[in-house]
Amino acid sequence: MQTQRIPRAPISAAHTTLGRAVRELRARFGHSQESLALQSGLHRNYVGAIERGEINPTFSTLMRLCRGLPIPLSELIGLYEERAGHVLPPPLVGAVHPTQGKQR
Repeated sequence: MQTQRIPRAPISAAHTTLGRAVRELRARFGHSQESLALQSGLHRNYVGAIERGEINPTFSTLMRLCRGLPIPLSELIGLYEERAGHVLPPPLVGAVHPTQGKQR
């Protein structure tokens, strides 16, 4: 007998956007959740939870997903930023590191 999954609410709009970016890339490369999970060394339910924005994936998990696609992490982050409608500003030239007091 199968148990029914109790839906969880997305953690935040950012997590939902990240999940949509993962889903879009997975579909672009012709993967099912199960095949991406196998390629990434993750459980298919975990991939689904990421896509629904229900969990907060670690950096390591994002790297594993990208290796399974295979794409660079920057492509996933770039798609996330595009879908979120913002891009991080470029680093400041000559910025002072707050803990060292030295220019970079």
